[in-house]
Amino acid sequence: MDDIRSSDRELVDAVLANRPGAFERLIGKYQGLCWHIVYRMVRHPEDARELCQDTFLRVHQCLHQYRHESALKSWIGRVAYTIALRHLQHKRIPLVDAGGDSGDHALVEQVGDGFDLESACADEEIAQHLHAAIDTLPPLQRTLLTLYYLDEMPIAEMAKITGLASGTIKSHLFRSRLRLRGILESSSRSDFARPGCESVCAVHISAGS
Repeated sequence: MDDIRSSDRELVDAVLANRPGAFERLIGKYQGLCWHIVYRMVRHPEDARELCQDTFLRVHQCLHQYRHESALKSWIGRVAYTIALRHLQHKRIPLVDAGGDSGDHALVEQVGDGFDLESACADEEIAQHLHAAIDTLPPLQRTLLTLYYLDEMPIAEMAKITGLASGTIKSHLFRSRLRLRGILESSSRSDFARPGCESVCAVHISAGS
């Protein structure tokens, strides 16, 4: 972690000093994170590309305000999240389902949902169903799942990016996994009647057992 912070500090100093290629290196290092956040939020490639450009323009304009109090990754992620959020608000697209966070956070901490999302992702055919199922989730839940499982981001860092409490993020992840499990199991039941689908369906079901 100290090595990452040191590397980021050197990169920020280089950008602020207008050293050739420094900002391009920053973009190359964090464009994947920016895309994961923005695209999962807005789910429209053209809008996502434009918003990612807006994100790095804002980063360039405001980098002098970065005080190294959090990781540069979290700071840039926060900029991307805020820009995508404002886009959704302008389009009047709800961030979550109505009443989406009304659960008991203590229950989420203690009870597993029985759905092995990691194993599901390891199977290519099931992963295709899984990504399609993730696209049916509200923007916030799509984004949190991507950050947690694809970017392997700690919940504390996700909290810095989104401004949400850790308990709220855990609640969203828990409910999203339950919803994905239901979608995949429903898909497996409809696929089971098709020849050759028995083994795929068995993995769908065993993932939740």
